[in-house]
Amino acid sequence: MTDDDIGEQDGDDAEQNPDAEAVTPEDLHEKIRRGEPVSLLDVRNRDEFEAWHIDGETVETVQQPYAEFVAAKARGEVADLANDLDLPEPIIAVCPRGEASATVADLLREEGVEARNLASGMRGWARVYVARELPTAALPPDATVIQYDRPASGCLAYLLVSGEEAAVIDPLRAFADRYVEDAAERGATLRYAVDTHVHADHLSGVRRLADETDAEAILPAGADERGLAFDARLLDDGEEIRVGDATLTALHAPGHTTESTAFRLGDMLFSGDALFAESFGRPDLERGEEGARDLAETLYDTLTDRLLALSDETLVAPGHRTPDAVPNPDENDTFVARLGTVRERLRIPDDRSSFVGRIVDSLPPRPANVERIVPVNLGRESVDDETAFEMELGPNNCAVAGDD
Repeated sequence: MTDDDIGEQDGDDAEQNPDAEAVTPEDLHEKIRRGEPVSLLDVRNRDEFEAWHIDGETVETVQQPYAEFVAAKARGEVADLANDLDLPEPIIAVCPRGEASATVADLLREEGVEARNLASGMRGWARVYVARELPTAALPPDATVIQYDRPASGCLAYLLVSGEEAAVIDPLRAFADRYVEDAAERGATLRYAVDTHVHADHLSGVRRLADETDAEAILPAGADERGLAFDARLLDDGEEIRVGDATLTALHAPGHTTESTAFRLGDMLFSGDALFAESFGRPDLERGEEGARDLAETLYDTLTDRLLALSDETLVAPGHRTPDAVPNPDENDTFVARLGTVRERLRIPDDRSSFVGRIVDSLPPRPANVERIVPVNLGRESVDDETAFEMELGPNNCAVAGDD
């Protein structure tokens, strides 16, 4: 029995008291962001929990399958099971859709435990999308940058607004309307939808935005060699995009993928998956393990000769963050970091062979559905919105460790 089966089977029980003691995913995210202690009881199956769960510096989690609560209820032993949880109260119960966990929360409250349910479960968690403006001196005059954070996957996107024009970098398909609305709120029209590379962990919003708005689709040169099948402007190294009075300059940064490209905006670097605040992009998603060593060598050159050679004061705005990443209090609690700090965290070895060996020997599991997501992002296949949402559930796994 899968976790979704559990949710459907238990839906009638959960609907008796669906939201009386519910915590919204947005409220849970705020608690974690503020550093408040959070106790989670995850009632999904062990394999799904280990593949993807809610994490954070102040989060304490116990995984206890829903079936054990059903069995304990039948035996009249829910109180014993509750006592064994050893979780500080209040406890927030979590399941795929918020149905089975609602029943568990009810059972715990009947035993005097302060328990609440995560409304909509992990599916609701996957829909949380947080926007925070970067109040940084690294930006050109009259330019505004908004960072979007999807806590469920660590995907980061950016909206640049200058005058009456806007560009979005690495947009997510699931939130395409959001960028248009946020630009309009600031008196701007979305002119460009930009991807830093062909994404393998989530569905890109570039094609959706180009089809439904006047935004021009922009991808790095080399995307055509990977089989790009929709109209887009391809940018070579050094080419520029004008957004109002601001200028985005392409900086070819291969290694994570062959076409991977970062974009400079004044003293800010939109680094995509080439460079993160605490790590860098894995080199095996385009060519598999067979081509990982060659791309790891390329990544070494990109890091040492191009990206890490920039000024220490360059502000790195990455394409992903880790689940337990700490936001930068100097930049409105966004997930950015000065390059000098990033360089110290990474500790890139002096010799290429040590770097390459370390990377290819420590590759994490591949993101789910890579083989399906890449063709969709290239425009070679199409999927409906519900299928797209299901395809990108789970951790992104696009990074490798940055130090020993």
